[in-house]
Amino acid sequence: MHRIMDNKSLLFFALFIVFCLPFALSQEVDDEHEFSYDINSPNGPNHWGEIHPEWSMCNNGDMQSPIDLTHKRVHTTSKLGRLDRDYNPANATLINRGHDMMLRWIGGAGHIHINGTEFQLNQAHWHTPTEHTINGRRFNLELHLVHQSIDEKVAVIGILYKIGRPDSFLEKMEPYLKAVSSTREVEKSVGIIDPRQIKIGSRKYYRYIGSLTTPPCDQNVTWTIVRKVRTVSREQLRIIREAVHDEADANARPLQALNNRWLKLYRPDDKETN
Repeated sequence: MHRIMDNKSLLFFALFIVFCLPFALSQEVDDEHEFSYDINSPNGPNHWGEIHPEWSMCNNGDMQSPIDLTHKRVHTTSKLGRLDRDYNPANATLINRGHDMMLRWIGGAGHIHINGTEFQLNQAHWHTPTEHTINGRRFNLELHLVHQSIDEKVAVIGILYKIGRPDSFLEKMEPYLKAVSSTREVEKSVGIIDPRQIKIGSRKYYRYIGSLTTPPCDQNVTWTIVRKVRTVSREQLRIIREAVHDEADANARPLQALNNRWLKLYRPDDKETN
């Protein structure tokens, strides 16, 4: 009996290594308490690469994110193709990682396709203010939709928001964010969440190769930043920040050097005005 149980345990461990470890190695950290966004702190953005050897890319990488999407480095093209999203509703968990709130879909919530590669949607999280800027202008909120391919490549869709009308997806998330804020829970099941309810509103987008914006700052991340800046209410911004409990006003990494990278702006052939 003991031999059978030992074999089962070994099999489970082997499956965990095969299926779970590659995912963990190529994603942002789940516990963000070891670093901060205070530029004057010894564990602030300028020192992330010194905290752990596996985080060295944060200081040494030459394709880091976020960046300023400056028009001087943009090539407009219609050849990238429309953003191909094939999402579906899935069970999700809201997790307080220390500096942000992450919505994780259990088992994924559909896919996007980029250059023939399929990327599964795994999680979403928010940064305040925006991490990316457009021609030097910073906005109020940035949503990251984080995807991963079967061979561990990462693709992130970024949506920028400015103060204005409430965002409809955040309206659906507000009860859960408030619940986490009032109970100081670290993790809360939120049931079925449909990522198709996240509005984009434009077919135009920027595309460039960068990195994760939190440790370990892994590079070769395919970034897609939606060109249209959407709106969010001040109250929704407040709810997001209060849910985190870190008493900080911001969780946005400073802009990183472009280092001669060129950016692409997808513009459809049909002269869309959005």
